[in-house]
Amino acid sequence: MSEANKGTFQTQVVNDEILKNLSLKKRNAWLRVNLMTVLDEQEINFFDEVSRFTLKMEKEVNHWKDDVYTWIPKFGEKGYVTRNQNYPEIGMDWGDLAGFHIELIRSLAVDLFDTQFNMGMGATVLAINPIHAHHENRQVCLEALKDMVTGKVPGAILITEPERGSDSTHPLVKTEPQADGSFIVNGVKAFNTNAPKSKWLVLYGAPEPLSSEVPNQMTQLLVQIPQDSIKIERVYIPWVPKLHLGKETFTNCRIPKDQVLGGIGKGREYQFEGLIPERLGIAYTNVAECWGALAYASLYSSMRQQMGKPILLHQGVGFLLCEWWAKTANYFQGLLRFTEQYDLKAKKYNNVLPAGLKQGFVAAACQLKYEGACLTDRVCYEMANLMAGAGVCDNTLMQDYLGVSRIQEIVGGTRQIMLHILTSGQRQLFKMI
Repeated sequence: MSEANKGTFQTQVVNDEILKNLSLKKRNAWLRVNLMTVLDEQEINFFDEVSRFTLKMEKEVNHWKDDVYTWIPKFGEKGYVTRNQNYPEIGMDWGDLAGFHIELIRSLAVDLFDTQFNMGMGATVLAINPIHAHHENRQVCLEALKDMVTGKVPGAILITEPERGSDSTHPLVKTEPQADGSFIVNGVKAFNTNAPKSKWLVLYGAPEPLSSEVPNQMTQLLVQIPQDSIKIERVYIPWVPKLHLGKETFTNCRIPKDQVLGGIGKGREYQFEGLIPERLGIAYTNVAECWGALAYASLYSSMRQQMGKPILLHQGVGFLLCEWWAKTANYFQGLLRFTEQYDLKAKKYNNVLPAGLKQGFVAAACQLKYEGACLTDRVCYEMANLMAGAGVCDNTLMQDYLGVSRIQEIVGGTRQIMLHILTSGQRQLFKMI
């Protein structure tokens, strides 16, 4: 093993020349060439900006051994945790370099750096969104918002439970209202990305979990940890070993009045208002994973010789690669168009979309999440497959793409729940005609 690669993977198999040409710098350049025909000047310049930063970080980190959560503060200092929107209430305003289309570009560049790390930051954004929407200038809420947006700490959103997955509007966690406006929380949440590493959690529950009126009673609460009334355990997911998902047990945990984001009856409404950014966030990571896997496979197959020529020139490799390259490029253009149009409509209506338009965006976001999850599942597997042993061993970060792509149809709502939501969207479209 060369000196440059000591302390990374276990045993080197891929030769030094190929590894050198699979570097982040090369992969960034490969993706940039693919993007230059579809991105405008502002977007490509932002991609270059984030890419320069990740190249600098690449010299400071060890993707095989580091705790990726220790990288977040430096990304937060540069405003690279999220760019969905500006946050003037905490002094974070990037002007035109904010919006859904800018967030898509940020995700592409960060995902090339480390895909599991990017997924973890995306989970923090899910906690940021409801706090931004409902902080009402309360000091503790603004503190939480600033902590997460600036990368000081990660955050987590607590929706799923051991017995509640896609049925998110019938939580078993009990949030009991008190006379002073606070709530007492009892119950268990599970599979919540970042929770064991977080300081701030956004939790959904209901005062009477067994009532038929649970969806209309739901609450949304901001929780600060650690505290004695909350036990947090890591749920290990072998496909994403760098990420810390949690199981959180609440025992008579008191949530003060000023940390109530949504009181009784507001939780379901507030959960559903996050459908568009949540689905889009997953779609961003999906397409970024596809591009990342394609970058590895394209560069590798252009260098790896077999039977006297690069394996790219063998039809079994080249045709397969180009099939998924074309599908990824087309999906990306659809996603980019959606984000650009959403930003324009949000600006036009001052972030309050008409009901019919919003419903259309919800359905389209679900379509993109569904298609993106299916696409990354196949792209990452097929690209690892055509790289053969080099694609599944630990010599490159291709192993991370293969792993993270295995769970994309599950996170944020399974394939089946996406299709269920889309059938409701079809009903709404029929009523609008």
